Amino acid sequence: MNSQLVLYEEEFRQITEICDMLHRDASAKAVFLVDKNGQLLANSGETAHLDTTSLASLTAGNIAATGGLAQLLGEKEFAIQVHEGERDNIHISLVGQRAILVIIFDERSSLGLVRLRVRKAGDVLSKIFDTINSKASEQGSTVFSEITDDDIDNLFGDM
Repeated sequence: MNSQLVLYEEEFRQITEICDMLHRDASAKAVFLVDKNGQLLANSGETAHLDTTSLASLTAGNIAATGGLAQLLGEKEFAIQVHEGERDNIHISLVGQRAILVIIFDERSSLGLVRLRVRKAGDVLSKIFDTINSKASEQGSTVFSEITDDDIDNLFGDM
């Protein structure tokens, strides 16, 4: 499932609301939703000081590498990862086989609270991704199906 994910406006709004709610309810520093290709889909919280592009790419790479480890051990995947640091901790979980939910938290929260909130948010996010997949199937396999050669000529005609 490495195809490009297309977010529709309504689902993007819902995803953003869930990230905001998760940030608040888990007492997290920041919340990120990343697709498996390393593209940042949404975020919430204290993100201004972070290189979100690198965070998204490295998280996707981490999931891919951990997937390789899981296969070596005969597991399908490791759906949840936790990394503990001196100041900050990261909780990483797979959502709907399509996205990666990243929660950065510190002493203001606890791993138990984060896991509880992530479980609930993950269920809702999975349903949203099911809706997105249904819409994409209904509208065709490519986001460019409605673009004609005339549209392209009009766009680049003045060059």
